[in-house]
Amino acid sequence: MPDFPSPNFADRRGQTPELIVLHYTGMADAASARTRLCDPTAEVSAHWLIDEQGGAEALVPEEMRAWHAGAGSWQGREDINSRSIGIEIANPGDRPFTARQMDALTDLLRQIMVRWHIGPEAVIGHSDMAPGRKIDPGPHFDWARLAREGLALAPSDGDDLPITESLDQIGYPAADPETRLAAFRLRCRPWAYGPETEDDRRAAASFASKTRRMRSETTETS
Repeated sequence: MPDFPSPNFADRRGQTPELIVLHYTGMADAASARTRLCDPTAEVSAHWLIDEQGGAEALVPEEMRAWHAGAGSWQGREDINSRSIGIEIANPGDRPFTARQMDALTDLLRQIMVRWHIGPEAVIGHSDMAPGRKIDPGPHFDWARLAREGLALAPSDGDDLPITESLDQIGYPAADPETRLAAFRLRCRPWAYGPETEDDRRAAASFASKTRRMRSETTETS
């Protein structure tokens, strides 16, 4: 049973979880976020909320459809709410996540990924699936740590290839080039700004190559 049950959920419309979407709450504290996520008039929710001290609170059963993702798509798939598990992390969006929060997140991700047979290529940010509309979990999120622990993907250095082609292969939805570049940078190069560079293209090509490899491995073992 959820720790703080939210009434804001429905059935998964015939889908099963195949993605995990990470968010920051964008609110002052976990208590404020919990109140909103459990408010029936707000019509928003998530499966899990991680508070400032690293406590992981279940709000919606994972087999149900929480309302956390909204409009967007990933790898050509829409209705992300029906296909994903949403994790909200208490953070206003203007500061690093605490070590306790990251510890709790890595533990939770391992459990969810085993339960639902989800690979690291399917752990994404809200900003990945909704470029231009959302920016969470934001530039302070430690994607590199998740990658080191095999819980997400991160780029290294690849070939200098057209970035549009690489972002298509990774799974970013259609948007104008500047918006997609900004979303990719939030995920992989949050310090970067200005026009597209060779470093952007090499990072995107590396990320696309890793995504293709992980998809292939998932297909072979399914």
